[in-house]
Amino acid sequence: MIKRISAGLLALALTTSCVSSKVYKDLENKYADLKKENRSLADQNTSLEQERNQLDLKSKDLQAQLDKLKAERDKLSTEYAAAQNSLNTLKTSYAALEKNSSDALDSNMKKNRELLAQLEAKEKALAAEQERLNKLRSELQDRSQRVDELEGMIAAQDASLKRLKETLSKALNSFEGKGLTVEQKNGKVYVSMENKLLFDSGSWTVGKEGRRAVTEVAKVLAENPEIAVLIEGHTDNVPYNGGGQITDNWDLSTKRATAIVTIIKENKGVDPKNLTAAGRGEFAPIAGNDTAEGRSKNRRIEIILTPKLDEISKMLNEI
Repeated sequence: MIKRISAGLLALALTTSCVSSKVYKDLENKYADLKKENRSLADQNTSLEQERNQLDLKSKDLQAQLDKLKAERDKLSTEYAAAQNSLNTLKTSYAALEKNSSDALDSNMKKNRELLAQLEAKEKALAAEQERLNKLRSELQDRSQRVDELEGMIAAQDASLKRLKETLSKALNSFEGKGLTVEQKNGKVYVSMENKLLFDSGSWTVGKEGRRAVTEVAKVLAENPEIAVLIEGHTDNVPYNGGGQITDNWDLSTKRATAIVTIIKENKGVDPKNLTAAGRGEFAPIAGNDTAEGRSKNRRIEIILTPKLDEISKMLNEI
């Protein structure tokens, strides 16, 4: 699908002589975004497939144990039937010998008692194995049900994250091409804002346009109270030399992250307990710092939205 879109965009760009380089670059960026989203979905699909494979292995192991117990039960049933036949034979012999000899009668009675004792032991063993088999069958059914519930929860969460990304993309549509991106990857939604949209150089005061973008994010967060929000500040590797209240890039990135948190908290629908501010300095770049364009991409704020996984983690521990 991405290849067809890319080919269409490229054909349009080549056949239209009046297309500007900015429009062409926008098309390239859209293509790159589509490729990132495709890789993200593929990674999530691989992760879910691995979890399902592990659960399938557990289910197969339980089925093997069940089959083994059935075989043992069938063996005991066969032995029980053979013992029953022997008992019937002894009873017949007992009836015949009773007419001839008291000694023979005593001997047969002793054998009968021994056989009856053996038969009783076999019956108890068979009952115990049957109980164990029933317990294992119940456990297998319970685990299968939990696997189905877990798969449903994971699918619902993935759909919820997709809706959250679409909502954010729609709310921030007016900032497209201004250093703001929204993407879903690794089970999270990332809103990345380059500093050119938010701050002046060396400053942690959010500008008018940047404040408007952050306010739109806060509106979406207010409608999703079950989302944990991590706000990360990032810089390039150029040492900070502004002096004053700032000591270095790490300090600057932390103050910028805190400034974003302050704006989000202005929306009373957002629970402050869900917010975390962190400064990463220059230590988590997404591009090379050897070019002006790369340094510009590294100077950014990332708002990372993570669903709360308490229920899924609890269910995984119970399986």
